[in-house]
Amino acid sequence: MKQADEGWSVAGRKFISRLVVGTGKYKDLPTTAAAIEASGAEMVTVAVRRVNLSDPAAPMLQDYVSPGRYTYLPNTAGCFTADQAVRTLRLAREAGGWNLVKLEVLGPAPTLYPDMQGTFEAAAALIADGFDVMVYCADDPIAAKRLEEMGCVAIMPLGAPIGSGLGVQNPLMIKMIIENARVPVLIDAGVGTAHDAAFAMELGCDAVLVNSAIAMADDPVLMARAMAAGVAAGRLAYRAGRMPRRDAASASSPMTGLIR
Repeated sequence: MKQADEGWSVAGRKFISRLVVGTGKYKDLPTTAAAIEASGAEMVTVAVRRVNLSDPAAPMLQDYVSPGRYTYLPNTAGCFTADQAVRTLRLAREAGGWNLVKLEVLGPAPTLYPDMQGTFEAAAALIADGFDVMVYCADDPIAAKRLEEMGCVAIMPLGAPIGSGLGVQNPLMIKMIIENARVPVLIDAGVGTAHDAAFAMELGCDAVLVNSAIAMADDPVLMARAMAAGVAAGRLAYRAGRMPRRDAASASSPMTGLIR
């Protein structure tokens, strides 16, 4: 019998929950806190350019989602150039001492697809500056491997465009990324419901990052619980090993000893 899931590690940090959640798009900070609590997540992403982390005169995320309880993962959401991304994360490190970060450099709307040239440039600068870089990227096995070889500590290919809720659109490429990676692989962007989270885990991902699907649900707290269950179920199914697919029916009971 296989042992219980022992979790996953990134940059020397150990996590039991394989669900990472975002802190944006919620209607208010109390709902943010309640949904994160319900998710069981231990790591939360924080859009440094969009969330109040330093002005005590306004509501602060830290008052609702404690950095002492959760690992904050500053990200570069809203950055469209390598320079913007690098500057944002350097400021985040100065403000909060964060060294584990999530890099994303986006292309223009309407796709907001990862700008891979900008991503490579920013990753190189951040790694040289001593950051532990978890990197959002295209579902491209060659680009993903290059980012790993550069020194990124986790690879985070998109499942579908940011905020689309379409689920994993290119499972073949995601599997190729996983099979060739020596660092954790997390699906990031596109998850819409618990089915999508479970499917990503069944492919062999180490974890799943979800924001919009929880924050924009009719009941974010309930959806957070659903995502946690989906991630757990998908991981169990991956570890169990699915039955082979067949092109024809196969009887589910023995064909010997039939009553005649």
